[in-house]
Amino acid sequence: MTAHDLVVRGGTVIDGNGGPSRTADVAVDGDRIVEVGRVSGTGRREIDAAGAVVAPGFVDIHTHYDGQATWESRLQPSSWHGVTTVVAGNCGVGFAPAAPEHRDRLIELMEGVEDIPGVALHEGLAWNWRSFGEFLDALEARPHDVDLATQVPHAALRVHTMGERAAAHEPATADEIAAMAALAKAGIEAGALGFSTSRTLNHRSIDGELTPSYDAGADELVAIATAVGETGTGVLQLVSDFPEPEAEFALLRRMVAASGRPLSFSLVQFPEDPQRHKLLLELMEKAWADGLEIRGQVAARPVGMLMGLRNTLNPFMTNPVWQRLVGDLPPAEQATRMADPAVRSEVLAAQNRDKDRSRLGGHMIHKFHMMYALGDPPEYEPSPEQAIAARAARAGVEPAEIAYDVVAAGGMLYVTFANYAHGNLDDLHEMLVHPHTLPGLSDGGAHVGTICDGSFPSTLVQHWTRDRDGARLDLPFVVQRQARDTARAVGLLDRGVLAPGYRADLNVLDVDAMRLRAPEMHQDLPAGGWRLQQRVEGYRHTVVAGQETYTDGEATDALPGTLIRGPRGAPPA
Repeated sequence: MTAHDLVVRGGTVIDGNGGPSRTADVAVDGDRIVEVGRVSGTGRREIDAAGAVVAPGFVDIHTHYDGQATWESRLQPSSWHGVTTVVAGNCGVGFAPAAPEHRDRLIELMEGVEDIPGVALHEGLAWNWRSFGEFLDALEARPHDVDLATQVPHAALRVHTMGERAAAHEPATADEIAAMAALAKAGIEAGALGFSTSRTLNHRSIDGELTPSYDAGADELVAIATAVGETGTGVLQLVSDFPEPEAEFALLRRMVAASGRPLSFSLVQFPEDPQRHKLLLELMEKAWADGLEIRGQVAARPVGMLMGLRNTLNPFMTNPVWQRLVGDLPPAEQATRMADPAVRSEVLAAQNRDKDRSRLGGHMIHKFHMMYALGDPPEYEPSPEQAIAARAARAGVEPAEIAYDVVAAGGMLYVTFANYAHGNLDDLHEMLVHPHTLPGLSDGGAHVGTICDGSFPSTLVQHWTRDRDGARLDLPFVVQRQARDTARAVGLLDRGVLAPGYRADLNVLDVDAMRLRAPEMHQDLPAGGWRLQQRVEGYRHTVVAGQETYTDGEATDALPGTLIRGPRGAPPA
């Protein structure tokens, strides 16, 4: 009788292809699945999956673990949430190529755009690289609990090529465009999965400067895309505000047409124009009809900021009395001071409407009409009646009073700034089920003081297939989208499916027991930096390359994750 390295017995197999579930065993030898069905052979390690779902490992194509992956082997929180492959280097920001004189600027940019403490980056980054290929070597030298791929970031290319002229947003010369295109091509040839760029006003350095790629010319972007296309591989990724949707989408079309490569962009419901996403869906449909592969990456819930005393933002950070009486104290002492009724009265009397434009999301700190108290378990589709402003109106008090009491008690406030214009997720449902969209935008590894969305895959399972009071999604559909379809979209055809020959990345899920916990701040970054983390219950086992990495949410000693260099072909039929 054949002895396999691992056999997962008697689970409800959802294989990633979108079809119905079935009761089956899954056998693994080495890092590959060898049999799905009734496995007669034994396993050197056996997992009893009776009563649980067995699904492929999730593939998260939108993360920012570029820094964390150089100093840490566990890419949490993503790896707690069934994710077995991550793609970093999104939104045009990253750390390579990087000449020594440009390192501080890249850190300042990452600190501002992705809310990763600069002190943590200064201490954590070894900078034992200059070129993008050397950066990949540094990533490859450290084992991880998930597979990791990354992309060539446009901002780093601009700074490396243009120096201070990039930060000043000067147009690139023809020679500079050619140099950036050559660097992007070299990065793809070294093993990058693609090229990324940012064209949003939200992305600024810690000093408030717009990201260097913000207003890069169309000729520059098309030239870089063309160079990527010359490799015959690679994907393109972009984030934009789409202020003029048709004109901006025309640029996306030019990039795809010139390169022959697929492109994905961040698709959200803009609060200032709640119907714009519908136009973008229509423009995608037209692009596909014309043979242009353009996809929208869609979040699993409202795109929101978390605020509290340990977070980057709170509603009182610009209040002069709060700054004087509370602001310089450690968070625990801040809470104690804020509990004093005299302090409460003085702070609230001085409350202002000033914004903090130096911080991503700093303009959101007083949006009480879209702000909610986040409990445990967290509610990610709260009713409008639960908003801080609505609660205050019912109580006959100012919204700041409600917000004050929440943060003073150590709680967090959740500001739903995108995907929630109508106080529910009905519009997001439309985006999630569209044939040309994918789950994305988790930003795992980034926004560590304001956002904790690495748990998006768990939200898709728990909220969208089980708990939502409204239109839901089928679990096989969610698994297909978050595993097979995300993997294929970035050229990783060897994973995301439970079938012989595919990579042995899988989850054993107790869907009925799944429960997201509230995000918490932990002081575990280099230099004592704080970051948000979020745990979840319900993942019995997570397996990467045939090795169990997590059991009931707790890490094992296995670190089988490797750097992915370039695309992966499908297993032989």
